[in-house]
Amino acid sequence: MTIQRPRLLLIDSYDSFTFNLAALCRTAVPDCSIHLIQNDQLSIDELLPLLKSFSAIIIGPGPGSPDLPEDIGVVKDIWKLSECDLLPIFGVCLGFQSLVIEHGGQLRRLQVVKHGQVSQILHNERDIFENLPQVTAVRYHSYHAEPHSKEIEPLAWADDGVENGSVLMAGRHRTRPFWGVQYHPESVLTDEGGLHILRNFWALAVEWSQKRGRCLFPLEPSALDILGPSWPHLQPSSLSSSQTTATSVLTHVVDLPGATAVKICEMLGVDDHKSPFILLDSAASPGRFSIIASLLPTSLQILYSVGDIAVTLKSANSVWHETLDGYDVWSWISRFMRLSKARDGCPEVPFWGGLIGTLSYELGVDSLDVPLRRNRRDMNAHPDINLIYVQRSLVLDTLTNKVYIQSLLPDDSEWMANISDELKKLPSSSLPTRAPSNMRSASALVALPDRSRYIAKIESAQDFLRSGDSYELCLTAHTHLSVPSFLSTWERYKLLRRCNPAPYSAYLRLQPSTFLSSSPERFISYSRSPNTLCQLRPIKGTLRKAPGVTRAYAEEALRGSQKEVAENLMIVDLIRHDLHSVVGLDVYVKQFCQIEEYENVWQMVSVIEGRLPAGSQRDDLGWEVLRQSLPPGSMTGAPKKRSVEILQNLEDEDRSLYSGIFGYWCVGGGGDWSVAIRSCFKHELDSQDPEMENWVIGAGGAITALSDPQAEWDEMLLKLQGVLGAFGAAKPRCYD
Repeated sequence: MTIQRPRLLLIDSYDSFTFNLAALCRTAVPDCSIHLIQNDQLSIDELLPLLKSFSAIIIGPGPGSPDLPEDIGVVKDIWKLSECDLLPIFGVCLGFQSLVIEHGGQLRRLQVVKHGQVSQILHNERDIFENLPQVTAVRYHSYHAEPHSKEIEPLAWADDGVENGSVLMAGRHRTRPFWGVQYHPESVLTDEGGLHILRNFWALAVEWSQKRGRCLFPLEPSALDILGPSWPHLQPSSLSSSQTTATSVLTHVVDLPGATAVKICEMLGVDDHKSPFILLDSAASPGRFSIIASLLPTSLQILYSVGDIAVTLKSANSVWHETLDGYDVWSWISRFMRLSKARDGCPEVPFWGGLIGTLSYELGVDSLDVPLRRNRRDMNAHPDINLIYVQRSLVLDTLTNKVYIQSLLPDDSEWMANISDELKKLPSSSLPTRAPSNMRSASALVALPDRSRYIAKIESAQDFLRSGDSYELCLTAHTHLSVPSFLSTWERYKLLRRCNPAPYSAYLRLQPSTFLSSSPERFISYSRSPNTLCQLRPIKGTLRKAPGVTRAYAEEALRGSQKEVAENLMIVDLIRHDLHSVVGLDVYVKQFCQIEEYENVWQMVSVIEGRLPAGSQRDDLGWEVLRQSLPPGSMTGAPKKRSVEILQNLEDEDRSLYSGIFGYWCVGGGGDWSVAIRSCFKHELDSQDPEMENWVIGAGGAITALSDPQAEWDEMLLKLQGVLGAFGAAKPRCYD
């Protein structure tokens, strides 16, 4: 067999860790090429002629059960290969369970499921465990396989004690070149039991192939048509554009001690509620830059909802539609931004101008090819994409008290000079925002989710966890508010900012939607090219500050909690997969489960980064990573696609703007987007009574096998409090 350029076939069972496994294989088998197929992509008859061109098969993990055809697909047939088609195979989790039960074993449900749990793996230090004295590995499984024939030789176990007893963790076929492990070698918390195991498998695979005299055939062009390019493969932008001259960013800097984003917004006319307005507000540490748009009547607004064949464009009093012509909306926006490139802005300023707005949760659901609700527009009139192209902006650096006045318009020095003069007239201090005196008497009527139904859904979610369909499900629900409209939306936002200051706050008045946020969670940021760095910062684990709740206490309560760490780990592994799918190998966890201090809470935050290989370039890399990463994994669970499918059935209505994202894509190439949590939103046509407003707040939590339903209900209510305070309803009064 030619081993100078090994070729691996990785079969994906719709998992959210598959590209982590691909990256591990590339490290374990240097210079190998990897082709990925999904388990229902080809029948066994279509697959057989291709196998002579592969050195080995890796069968990845996935949701569900190996004895269900819809979950396992072609995998069940692969174990029955004839001698002439035989080649080495390595199964992981679901793949390993399939190996065992297809050779006489039995599938059993664990008494206590293991989702994101770290276990010591006991083994006999031979075969794939050779030269591995100790292994600590991550487990994601609800079932385990028990061999009941001599065909499968056990190689490793986990001792779960009274929970599950001894659980098989690895095995091999005694006469055929089949190996597998129950645990996840690709997880970030699996030690050398990951990489070393794959290296040992590869050594045994090479030895078996050499003894058999097995030769590796080239992949024919017709096979490549079926399989597609090998991974990693940098996808080119799907729309090309002609070379354009980049716009020069005009910048004027004003030193303004005592400046606040609120004062600047009010100077720019935020109180004119008939006009759109944009503020991305670093209202608390660790936020630094606040971005305020100075919109023109002609500022372009881009609107789109899933299923539309065109984007809707608005400018001044004009509305028109531009068809997508067979391309998707992501590619259309990417082309728009390539034609809008700018240069010469201050490098330390993250935003020079560009697109700002919201992307809905359902936009991400659609990108997973998960069906949306048929009647969704009856209950959810908010656009799935609502962006405004910002040509004039003010960026406040809260660290240095500098205000950067910026314009993408040529010869705009007069406007910049006028704004500079207006800024210098601002008072150096201002009174804090206070609740109006009639706030208490005019507080909101609040329709909470039905408690019994919500708890029943938690219990249903746990049934899916026990059946192996998901490791974690982020269940959410809407709370609806009816509130007198005596306060403007801007005054409402200032109250929210006071009640619940957050680093990723926002006031986005983007007709027909108004969105107020006090989000603590950045989703993704990406730097300007070249050498774009993408960073994601998932939060799982929050502890509200109180007397005696010190950093040491928070460390113990959060990092010392098996449940909290498991939730964070699952999302970290999911995000690594999303990044690997786009950038290839260069993905790493910069920070795992570290405790960070915020204004009102302690939070457990992980940081994952990725970039393209040296010499590679793609101007819209950050946008493509964003596209591949939606919906945010912290708002779905894992595996993402199956979890989203389950949540679509468990939840009663679209999440809409809640648990989508909001932020910007700069004309310089960078971007920064946050998760739409601790937020509220309304549609301008939702209320028939001009004296009343109808608002929506979303809240929920990550349901795991360890969740207590009542505690999850209480946590959901707690997450509502910060936003409800802006409506005078911190202790909500409910109505049917």
